[in-house]
Amino acid sequence: MTPMPRQRPPSVRRRKPAPQKPATITPIPERGLKIGEAARALGVETYVLRFWETQFPFLKPKHTRTKHRFYQEKDLDVLRLIKRLLHDEGFTIVGANKHIKEFGIDALMSGKSLPKSAQAPSPERASSQAPIDGNARRVLNEVRRDLESIHKILQD
Repeated sequence: MTPMPRQRPPSVRRRKPAPQKPATITPIPERGLKIGEAARALGVETYVLRFWETQFPFLKPKHTRTKHRFYQEKDLDVLRLIKRLLHDEGFTIVGANKHIKEFGIDALMSGKSLPKSAQAPSPERASSQAPIDGNARRVLNEVRRDLESIHKILQD
């Protein structure tokens, strides 16, 4: 008779880790935050920060001789702006870069009002291109992905 494999009791079974939540605001040490600490503070994974460094040329945290990254308060402000544009407002990376170049990173981070040309579009421009808020942009992106999936199925 072969012994039955032993199962762990329900209380000992491993659970999936909970999604990361942004950490409470704590003062940043003088050296800055390591990449893991910065990622926890923003509620993203470390690989996301590394990827954003490759996509946004103005994002340059300090590196030690051993290539460790240290994020200062200004770097975290830039990362919060990037996260807001990508996750909340639904920009693509190219669109976020264009938006930042158009309005300036300092103006967007300080929350100053946009230039007059962006605030009040001319009547002919307003009729041809209505402003899209973050929620509408998100819905349109979902529709686009669905249509691309259907297109791919039809091609196969």
